[in-house]
Amino acid sequence: MTQSKICIMISIIVYLALVLYIGYRCSKQNRNTDDFYLGGRKLGPFVTAMSAEASDMSSWLLMGLPGVAYLSGIADAGWTAIGLAIGTYINFLVVAKRLRRYTKVANNSITLPQFFKNRFHDESGTLILISAVIIVIFFIPYTASGFAACGKLFSSLFGVSYTTAMIISAIVIVGYTTLGGFLAASTTDFIQSIIMTIALVVVLVFGVQTAGGMGAVMDNAKSLSGYLTMFASHDAVSGGSASYGFITIVSTLAWGLGYFGMPHILLRFMAIEDENKLSLSRRVAIIWVTISMAVAVLIGIVGLGMSSTGAIELLEGSNSETIIVKIADLLSSHGVVPALLAGVILAGILASTMSTADSQLLAASSAVSSDLLGEKIQGKDKSGIVAARITLLVMAVFAVILAKDPGSSVFQIVSFAWAGFGASFGPVVLFSLFWKRTNRYGALAGMLSGGIMIFVWKYLVRPMGGAWNIYELLPAFIVACVMIVAVSLATPAPDQSIINEFNEAAGK
Repeated sequence: MTQSKICIMISIIVYLALVLYIGYRCSKQNRNTDDFYLGGRKLGPFVTAMSAEASDMSSWLLMGLPGVAYLSGIADAGWTAIGLAIGTYINFLVVAKRLRRYTKVANNSITLPQFFKNRFHDESGTLILISAVIIVIFFIPYTASGFAACGKLFSSLFGVSYTTAMIISAIVIVGYTTLGGFLAASTTDFIQSIIMTIALVVVLVFGVQTAGGMGAVMDNAKSLSGYLTMFASHDAVSGGSASYGFITIVSTLAWGLGYFGMPHILLRFMAIEDENKLSLSRRVAIIWVTISMAVAVLIGIVGLGMSSTGAIELLEGSNSETIIVKIADLLSSHGVVPALLAGVILAGILASTMSTADSQLLAASSAVSSDLLGEKIQGKDKSGIVAARITLLVMAVFAVILAKDPGSSVFQIVSFAWAGFGASFGPVVLFSLFWKRTNRYGALAGMLSGGIMIFVWKYLVRPMGGAWNIYELLPAFIVACVMIVAVSLATPAPDQSIINEFNEAAGK
């Protein structure tokens, strides 16, 4: 093994040891399942903001976004980033405080399915059952994609088998999450967001220098048809460009709608120690996510400039997603210190994946142990935590099995799962918080119609192309909203006790 590989491995091992230590420390603060799954509602504003964004961004920030910009220019990556930034801001501004207050009023709900059950006084258990099943359906494959991304990274770096690398990554993620639960996941996500930031900055500075300066980078980008405009996309194969029309822009912006239904992000709002600190969290989150996504897009442009000078090979197709890995590998050849920095960059990619996988794993396990099985295994003492940890391990095993295929598509799974949660839960969350006439029948209709429409649009409508080629989240979200209103108005109004709780959560 070369000196550069050894330095990279040292950086990554130090990082992995750190997150395991955090899990051990946080395990001492878990006294019951409320602590394990919601951290005892004692997150600070900075951890709330940064862990929410780190668990949201995943490896998409350091691999997917630069890769899209590298291949097709700023339009696709730019509109997606704008949609996500707007979604982040509105989610913190509109949803966060009301959800924190309402989950406390609604019998101290510690998971999203529990909130739906308690919000509508659904004694039949239908809402909690359907929502928990939706979480399991989408989150286990989502977690598996994270395990797979980690496995591919280690395998390509150190030449070990994909399966071995994937299992080792899964063991580390499962280790600190099982030990420390939600508090460990949130704390490590906060640290991972810092590592991701360092990785972005180092890659950008080194990349610009290697490409011959920012002027050379921009001159190269300007020479490519449709590369630097928000209303056209560059075709790397033909060298030409295609129009980026209004329907495509709206469809891409619709990514922002997903935030309203993401369990692992909404849990951060529920867990903050003081709802009045969410304003600070909002400012921190929007500043970080906006700057980080802008830098990620710029790295894609810089990477293409490096390819034009021959500093790195020209990347085609999905290989463009490895642009930061290629830049880190080039950096590692410049000596011991640069090699250690390259290790930090690669640890940043690992961190971005782990920060999402741990939150998804925790949400999936809570859906089974706390929501599906409920009182059959849960307790308010240490015995409940043991049951929660066992459930988490079982969920992880299923995710590992799904991740055994090294050829699995990570980002297609992420896109589909994001749409699934956004359409199934997003409208229900919004109407639950802000429309008192919403009843359990409307909530159930919205949840089911949104989830079903994701599959219908993805596999039956969107393949027709043309005007129908819209990201499935947008039409499914609209259908769910319509169904919530129509069914709620067509069925009996909520009783007075539900209205009283709604008014209390609204501060009336």
